[in-house]
Amino acid sequence: MRILLTGGTGYIGSAVLEALVAHGHEVVAVVRSERAAEAVAARGATAAIGDATDAAWLAPLLADADGAVHAAAPASDAAAFDAAIVDAVLGAFGGTARRYVHTGGIWAYGAGDALDDDGRPDAPALVAWRVPIEERLLESSVSATIIAPGVVYGDDRGLVQLVTEAPRDAEGRILLLGDGEQHWTWVHVDDLARLYRLALEHDRALGRIIGSDGSPTTVRTVAEAVVAQGAAAGVVAEGADASRSRLGPEFADALLLDQQADGAKARGLGWRPAHESVIDEVVGREESAA
Repeated sequence: MRILLTGGTGYIGSAVLEALVAHGHEVVAVVRSERAAEAVAARGATAAIGDATDAAWLAPLLADADGAVHAAAPASDAAAFDAAIVDAVLGAFGGTARRYVHTGGIWAYGAGDALDDDGRPDAPALVAWRVPIEERLLESSVSATIIAPGVVYGDDRGLVQLVTEAPRDAEGRILLLGDGEQHWTWVHVDDLARLYRLALEHDRALGRIIGSDGSPTTVRTVAEAVVAQGAAAGVVAEGADASRSRLGPEFADALLLDQQADGAKARGLGWRPAHESVIDEVVGREESAA
């Protein structure tokens, strides 16, 4: 298939690009610069340089595509960016069988010890903007799937570094986010990329799908794995208010969510994560740095 991809130089998008190319898809990657064009071309994609929020520019690219993946995550004005992409997709893909895969996020579900892929969102302030955009998409005639990644890790990137590289106190102990007892639902970036591919190749729209390795793990457990490798003297609770002060209230409140999901819906597509525990990543990283 000929796939139009946004975010092809980003953390998730670059992995999706490689997964699609590896399985024989022709990828047209939307980029903003010659440098980015060179980067996606080196991975086997064709670059389209322009502004993805310019509907007149994006429309013919969508018209020429068999499917599309939106994996871009701008540093600012994310709500306006996503809304513009969805507007263009509604116009180009509405009423057709062409697949569209949109990137959501685990935080939009709010707290829960058994998050349901198709459950009602309960988004904290940081990501509340996602919900009306996603609902508009799901209520449309577009053959759409929204993938909600857990906390993405792998390739020495991702939010796991907020734990592994967190500030230390005077005794060399890792300052936990809050009390560290909150579970995060995790997914390796390479496994996540395969999930995007499977959703794109599926014969029907799938609604919302949570990308989870099935091993929700607490922030404290991740930090203790760092300690076990000798990279910190111990762990100590920072407290929720201190975390809000350090990171900003909206960001901290998202990080303090206790979220557990098993990824069962994704597994129903035949998806099997090759990376089953973020702890393996942390231990491997610390051993490599030793």
